Amino acid sequence: MRSQTVASAAVFTAFVAAATAVFSVFIPATNGYFNVGEIMVYTSALLMGPYVGAFAGGVGSAISDISLGFPYYAPGTLVIKAAEGFIVGYLSKRAFAGLSLRDWKGITVAAGLFFGSALAYVGTTFLAGTYNLILGGAWGIPSIEADFQVPWAVWVGLAVLVFGVIAYLGLRTEAKSGQSVLSVLAGGAAMVSGYYIYESTILRLIAPVSVVATLAPAAEVPFNVAQALVGLLVAVPLVRSIKRIVGSAPAAALGQNPANPQST
Repeated sequence: MRSQTVASAAVFTAFVAAATAVFSVFIPATNGYFNVGEIMVYTSALLMGPYVGAFAGGVGSAISDISLGFPYYAPGTLVIKAAEGFIVGYLSKRAFAGLSLRDWKGITVAAGLFFGSALAYVGTTFLAGTYNLILGGAWGIPSIEADFQVPWAVWVGLAVLVFGVIAYLGLRTEAKSGQSVLSVLAGGAAMVSGYYIYESTILRLIAPVSVVATLAPAAEVPFNVAQALVGLLVAVPLVRSIKRIVGSAPAAALGQNPANPQST
């Protein structure tokens, strides 16, 4: 493995860990927490490919679980987030090659409508209410906590925004953006199903009795769906902007082999 790839994996692992741990919302009903780490998992995978995406996603997220006091989630997170990063990185660089620009436009707009509607339903049905926001609290960073209310209208607004951003990427930009959107959605689906399986089986065997008594795998599904969609909403435009900025730079700037732009 090239030293540049190792360095990239280390840097993006730190980004994932920081994004996951620094902004978290504890969810008492599930004994877990909502976070924005998916933004950096997807960004790592879309920029650097499946292997860096897998390492950064799995290791960075697991470090955050341990740092925030959820060590019993760490084994599952290591595998689930690694799979998520690999899927996003692989599909975004090496799949869907046979689709035309017109195909991408239709698929991306349809995906935007579907997932915007899904976010509106999940948000208004399951996620509106009062939550405990925690900023910091890991690695010696002072913790700031506050309760806040999320009305149903917020989720409707986010749903419209999700549809708008995805549709824009599909209609006004290159096919690569549509490929990124579908890759992220596939990785997000793997993450949501992975945590449901882990919490329904292995976590019940290794978590403290007090945690097992309050586990509700189905209750966490809406939060994980929202987490994936927030990651999509930020990561795809972010990656597109980064690639525009460094577009004139050497391929090595993104850890690519000039002879093979798809490499990592």
